[in-house]
Amino acid sequence: MNKKISSFIVVSVLLVAVIIYSAITGSIKMDMLEFIRAFFGEENADYTVIKDLRFPRIIVALFAGAALSVAGVLLQAVMRNPLADAGVIGISAGASFVQLLVITLFPTMFFFTPLLAFLGGAFACFLVFTLSWKSGLNPLKIILVGIAINAMFTGLTEAFVTLCSYMNIMVGGVGGSNLSMRTWSNVSLITFYGAIGLIISFLLVSWCNLLTLQDKTAKSLGFHITRARLIIAATAVLLAAISTATAGVIAFVGLLIPHISRRLVGSDHKWLIPFSALAGALLILTADTLGRILVAPLEIPASTIMAIIGGPFLIFLIRKDK
Repeated sequence: MNKKISSFIVVSVLLVAVIIYSAITGSIKMDMLEFIRAFFGEENADYTVIKDLRFPRIIVALFAGAALSVAGVLLQAVMRNPLADAGVIGISAGASFVQLLVITLFPTMFFFTPLLAFLGGAFACFLVFTLSWKSGLNPLKIILVGIAINAMFTGLTEAFVTLCSYMNIMVGGVGGSNLSMRTWSNVSLITFYGAIGLIISFLLVSWCNLLTLQDKTAKSLGFHITRARLIIAATAVLLAAISTATAGVIAFVGLLIPHISRRLVGSDHKWLIPFSALAGALLILTADTLGRILVAPLEIPASTIMAIIGGPFLIFLIRKDK
């Protein structure tokens, strides 16, 4: 059995194990065999509570992790930058700010949350491209501009929330980056748009592989580089935006997972994209589960755990590139 297939099997088994452990662990606990019997139809009051309160949180965590990881893979392909991540370069922060701003000022537009998040993420991505482009894409300039854009939108969000609190205005939108209190309506939202984004990503595999070539080489093969970059970037923004709209801003997922995945399954996007989706789902669910049990009954948001892990990892990658 080659390394790629064995990596898929290991991650899949771990994912199933963490899903079950996350479901049966918490304020309401169940024995694993009892949980499995209840899952297949046996009546159990604890299982009913877990199904309504814990299952939506688990599913949102899985799809958010998969979406953010694949968005990272796509952005790194488009920008030719191993440090590109929706949370680091400001796409998630832009999505969060725009949806928060519009929904707070116009509450009736709540049902357009995915669209608003997408527009905010797309605007942030446009700013990063525009401000970092100078006779081509410079990897270091992209990350520096992205960090600046991220800081700007984060600051705007905090300023807006503070202003609203002074004016006694109820702040709408997604509450923070905590996965608690997620409902089946959140599940419907992220599974629908997330599935669309992931399916499109799988269809863009060959384009992502061609973007690894030099522009002149790709053009000589009849490949439309600009069109491909726009479509791939739009798909990455969709994935990052829907994750932000339902789970909040979680940085570094799209940074860690693609790098780990390349070591395990290589750089061919035919393997890299599906494996990153699985590994990202595993990472976010593990982070959220740890956040629930480490200091119970208090919780540490998954975004906080990812920041603790991802910050040093980003420093390591920058030093390695130098």
